[in-house]
Amino acid sequence: MSLHRKDTDSAFEGAGSKAGLEIWCIENLRLVPVPKSSHGKFYTGNAYIVLKTVLPKTGPAQHEIHYWLGNDTNKVDSAFASDKALELDAALGSCTVQYRELQGLETGKFLSYFKPCIIPVEGLYSSHQGHLNGETYKFSLLTCKGDHVVHIKEVPFSRSSLNHNDVFILDTASKIFLFSGCNSSIQERAKALEVVQYIKENNHGGKCEVATIEDGKFVGDSDVGEFWSLFGGFAPIPRDSPSSVQKQSDAPSVKLFWITTQGKLCQTGTDSLNKKILETDKCYMLDCGAEIFVWMGRQTLISERKTSISATEDFLRTQGRSTGTHLTFLTEGLESNIFRSYFDNWPQKVEPKLYEEGREKVAAIFKQQGYEVKELPEEDCEPFINCRGTLKVWRVNGDELSLLPVPEQTKFYSGDCYVVQFTYPGNERDENLFYAWIGRRSVMEDRRDAISHMNAIVDSTKGDPVLAQAVEDKEPVQFFLIFQTLIIFKGGMSKRYKKFIAEKGITDETYDGIKTALFRVQGTSPQNMQAIEVDLVSSSLNSSYCYILQTETFIFTWIGSLSSTRDHDLLDRMLELINPTLQPISVREGSEPDIFWNALGGKAEYPKAKEMKQCVEDPHLFTLNTTEGDFKVKEIYNFSQDDLTTEDVLVLDCHREIYVWIGCHSSVGSKQEALTLGLKFLEMDVLVEGLSLETPIYIVTEGHEPPFFTRFFEWDPSKANMHGNSFERKLAILKGKPHNLEVPTRNSWKAYSRETTPDGLRSKSVISNGLGRSGSPASSVSGSNSKSSTNQLFSSPTPIVRKLFSGSPHDESLVSAGSPAAEPRSLSQSAGFIQADGSGDCVNLLIYPYERLSVISSDPVAGIDVTKREAYLSDEDFQDKFGMTKRAFYELPKWRQNKLKMSLHLF
Repeated sequence: MSLHRKDTDSAFEGAGSKAGLEIWCIENLRLVPVPKSSHGKFYTGNAYIVLKTVLPKTGPAQHEIHYWLGNDTNKVDSAFASDKALELDAALGSCTVQYRELQGLETGKFLSYFKPCIIPVEGLYSSHQGHLNGETYKFSLLTCKGDHVVHIKEVPFSRSSLNHNDVFILDTASKIFLFSGCNSSIQERAKALEVVQYIKENNHGGKCEVATIEDGKFVGDSDVGEFWSLFGGFAPIPRDSPSSVQKQSDAPSVKLFWITTQGKLCQTGTDSLNKKILETDKCYMLDCGAEIFVWMGRQTLISERKTSISATEDFLRTQGRSTGTHLTFLTEGLESNIFRSYFDNWPQKVEPKLYEEGREKVAAIFKQQGYEVKELPEEDCEPFINCRGTLKVWRVNGDELSLLPVPEQTKFYSGDCYVVQFTYPGNERDENLFYAWIGRRSVMEDRRDAISHMNAIVDSTKGDPVLAQAVEDKEPVQFFLIFQTLIIFKGGMSKRYKKFIAEKGITDETYDGIKTALFRVQGTSPQNMQAIEVDLVSSSLNSSYCYILQTETFIFTWIGSLSSTRDHDLLDRMLELINPTLQPISVREGSEPDIFWNALGGKAEYPKAKEMKQCVEDPHLFTLNTTEGDFKVKEIYNFSQDDLTTEDVLVLDCHREIYVWIGCHSSVGSKQEALTLGLKFLEMDVLVEGLSLETPIYIVTEGHEPPFFTRFFEWDPSKANMHGNSFERKLAILKGKPHNLEVPTRNSWKAYSRETTPDGLRSKSVISNGLGRSGSPASSVSGSNSKSSTNQLFSSPTPIVRKLFSGSPHDESLVSAGSPAAEPRSLSQSAGFIQADGSGDCVNLLIYPYERLSVISSDPVAGIDVTKREAYLSDEDFQDKFGMTKRAFYELPKWRQNKLKMSLHLF
């Protein structure tokens, strides 16, 4: 939230109210806003203040302040920038993290704001003309260092500036040369090509030649000859001396200093650091070698904070520390992950979603007034793949796998391990998703064999499936969505489990359908509901849930006082699956009879407070480096699909689950190896977020990314299916060679509502929840090879296709692979629909009035794609209802589309 105070510079008025970047340049000791057109252009003689604002889906705005100092910036401007950064922090409520950025030594986070790079301009910024007076184009030789963010430095235009370790760009008036040292990495070369593209577009208007020069190859190439002629002819580049490579200490000593109000540093006399050491009315300096943190307590004054920053900068100068030492300034309560990692057992922050509590209170008020209030679906429970695929489940039973019959597929035992294969339809091909489910009470041998068996099945499966490891009680949402209904019983059926409890003298608790048992019912919809058998004691109850208590003679349904109407509906549905014969006795919390408590061994205390969900932050992307036995992790800030370089192994940390992404040209040779890397990542807990070692791990390979992974990116399928290494791919794009692309049709649909899916899409095979699963609907239209629609399955069907999906088993004979109906036509072309992503310009031939398309219509239209109701509106009605054109609507984020559709009863 932006603030404005009387003692705050007027240039900061309204700062931080919008997401994105705001930049000010210091000119004659005053702040001058830098227009967006000049963002990323920094002059070496100036100091700048950069504010990055993020507006998360929930919670307050997040701010980070960077003050950038050019190499030629004078001391007065440098001090002024530091003071103004503190002033901006105070204006924003002292809720920012501040960084000092030095030219050529910027942090990766700062550089990520200005992709692909920052190329500092010599001279001073002029707010009147926006550029340096008399600035002319000249030859320049630049070094490029970095694989995901790149540091650019201009070096003397001389052969002696070249070396074998770096990548260089020689920018001339008519041609740009890229020279790659023989020891530079493929990733660095690829990143340098992005800089070449940037220079070409910004310095040459997109009109100049580009030549790539490889170190050591100089015969028979005109570009090579031209390059060396600019340096006066070819001459060997001397080898770098071993002493030029500086090795950093693996474990730098960490020292904590208290900074007095007079600016004196006093080292604390303790070896182990604890959060209790930090007092809220003091400032501290944490010296970590290559990085220094200044921690400022909430109760400190701005004057004290200025003194602490000055004292830290004086410390760096007097100690002769490297100019590359990074300075980060933290306010109490906003400690970064790296800072917290230096302290022992830093307490975890639990931030409940307070807005949910408020929303529920408002809903309760409306319900009391007699209004019908529909509960919104939980955002992270939306499916991102077609959940009407085919399911196979094996139980690990000794050294072998036992395939479960369809009625038993949704019944798991806590003492067993299972391998799950889910095949779902993609565009023109089926995709496979595998899980190894580890029961909480399973034996170690079964756990190991579950992973081994899963890998064996994956290796024998066509394509490159996604696989995952899931532990009971830590299952990812997607796991539950493919089962739709799942019951987890106590006990186990495997030979090893039976042998284990017999040897240990443990009572066999395996559920047999007769004995007394208590089940907790949970879920979000009839397509995502579970019943978990819990300990048969009163303390297992929780006011936020509903329960089923079954004995040999009666069955109770217990309704928690904080449960919702959705929970009550799931309770009724699950009761039909667990015991449809006995007449249930429904009791509400607080009105239980004695017989109920007696079945649970007596009344006892249990949780009665509302369970609040922890706020889930945005995901983080990391590179994993495993060279020479080392395991190093580095975060990629403000990541995009381009950061998924084919030579790398990366981890996408989504907090509740992680994805290990394997590039085609990476050194990881198997999915088992990738799974091991994922476990190592969990052990490191890089973000100090208390990651459990049981956090679900997905293994994803390049070119086979599932939609529930790609949703975290602005995904372009063509980039995911290019030939060659990352350098060759970037070069193909730069030189405009689309023939190097191989773009198979891929799934690209976003989340869609399960409740609005016609049951006709399901097959005749029925599992225990009474809902059928289909084979691949795509196979029914396998004759179509059109790539014009990215969402064929859920675009509006032709009349024939609608019959095919109508639910009649005889309708399948209407279309065969050789029939005219199977000719290559996309569904969206057949009916003339705007495509699911809004990219089509076709005219909608099927128009219906809004009153019949609404979900609350008394005369609803039949046979339409209910996930795209808005597409059936005429252009005039669409403009009238939504206040925008269809094209503008489909350019909005998916969540915004759904929100607008909900407000108009079209979702």
